[in-house]
Order: sequence, then C-alpha cells, then structure tokens
Amino acid sequence: MQTPKFVDFETNDGLTLPGLLYVAKGSKKVVIYLHGNGSSSVFYDEKEYRDFPEALNGKDISILKFNNRGANIIKKFTIEKNGVEERVPFGMAYEKIAECVPDIDGAVKFLQGLGYEEFYLAGASTGANKICVYDHYKPKNIFKKYVLICGGDDTGIYYNLLGNKKFFKLLTKAKEKIDKGESLEIAPETLSIGEVFSYQGFYDIANPDGDYNCFPFSEAFGKVKISTKPLFRYFKGIKKSSIVIYGEKDEYTWGDINKVITTLKKYQPAFGYKVISGADHRFTGKQKDLAKIITDWL
Repeated sequence: MQTPKFVDFETNDGLTLPGLLYVAKGSKKVVIYLHGNGSSSVFYDEKEYRDFPEALNGKDISILKFNNRGANIIKKFTIEKNGVEERVPFGMAYEKIAECVPDIDGAVKFLQGLGYEEFYLAGASTGANKICVYDHYKPKNIFKKYVLICGGDDTGIYYNLLGNKKFFKLLTKAKEKIDKGESLEIAPETLSIGEVFSYQGFYDIANPDGDYNCFPFSEAFGKVKISTKPLFRYFKGIKKSSIVIYGEKDEYTWGDINKVITTLKKYQPAFGYKVISGADHRFTGKQKDLAKIITDWL
C-alpha cells in the first residue's frame, strides 16, 4: 500500500479539516471514516492502524480518515465571518454532535471533486453515533452502506460517574449557561471525572434527550430511566444496509456484549452483526480481524 496522502478540505461553515487519503488506484469507491472523541486524531499512531486501509485498498476501495471538528480535547480554528477572521474553539470540549453533518458533507464534496462515485460511511465509538445523527438529519444521502463500530452510551457513562444528583445539577447549570450566552466556558465540575468539557460540550453529550444519546444501553438494561424520548430512535430510523461490530470485551458495554447485540437486533433485525472475540473498545491486537470483517462485508 502506498503512503497515505495528506489532504484538507473545507466545510460549508468555514472550517478547514485535515485528513489522510489512502488511494486505491483507479477506484471510484471510497469509505469515509469517522473517529471517536476524547483526544482522538487520525494522525496519531497512523502506522499501527493501517490494516483497515490496506484491506480496503486490496479490494480497490479508497478510504479517507479525517480529523473532524471534535478531534483532540481543545483546538482553535480561524474562521472568516463577514470578512473578519475569528479564532473559534473546537475539539471534544466544545463539540456538538449534529455538527458532524457539515463535516461529512465537506468530505463528500471534496471526494466527489476527485472523481469518487460510490460512498460508504464508517465510524467507531462516537463515530458510530455520528452515523446515526447524520442519517437522522440527512436520510436521503449519497452513502450506499454504513459501518457502525462500537457505538457508545456516553450519556449513561457520565450519569454513572457523576451520580444522579450531580449529573442533573450540572445538566441544569449547563443549560442555564447556554441560555446566558456563556456556553463556551469550561465546566470545572467535569474535572472530577477526568474530563474537560465546556458547558456546551457537556450538555450536548450528556443530555438524555439530545442527539448524542443514540445507544442508551444503561436505560435499555434497566439500570436507570433518564430520558423521555423513545430509546434508539435514530438507530431505529436507519434505512440503509448496515453492519454493527463490537469487541467481546468492550469496556463501555456495561459488561454484557450479548445483551447489547440482542437489544440492537430488536430495533434493526436486518442489519449484519459481528462480535470479535477478545477485542476491547479499540480492537487492540484485533485490527486485522476488524478490517477483514468490514472489507468482506462491503
């Protein structure tokens, strides 16, 4: 496989996002890959994660991995508004998951300009949640298939870490800060659980009725009842051919991967489902297995 090409492209709201394009020569097919949150970046340990691009290239499919606006914890971009440049904070601390729509659309437009015609969307962890959100807001899109890898219940995780009282107190405060125009302030309360969030970022990821809560396993398993809207509503709404993949030992599935798969099958029985034996959330040591499953399915 050739060394990936460094590329960048613009979103319709003024961001320039960088990425790595692994080119399958002569191919008109391409996968767009969405990374997870936290300190995620497609540029770290790139050589350790080439199994997937190599497998795809071997089947004449290119792949674009790019840093979306939620990459890293805090990142500032220069955006031009009405002829005036402004430094705006992004990264996981500030991210609103619905902003995946312009990120993905920017990637599609860029790849169409290179001549690609057949598109697949793959996402791991938060990337899987983003597929659900993107499909919800743009159900009539260009993608032929989705690959949802280890979608997570972050809302339930933060509820569990903070406890009922602190969770809802912070959620209420975050909403008040947003309403006052102070959404970009860092919420010091999240430091106690080892995270850095603005009030905007915390509200978006923790709101039980918000866009982010696509895989509410804690509620489905009866551990808690915190949302008012139907569970898995975005996941259930997907109409495209899709495969769902988890590691057997994923740290974020509440210790019961079989229950996770059984639950998801109730909402989407026609999807493909795979559990990789011995794999954790990052598929450590199991990247070749993950790559083969995805590539064979596509």
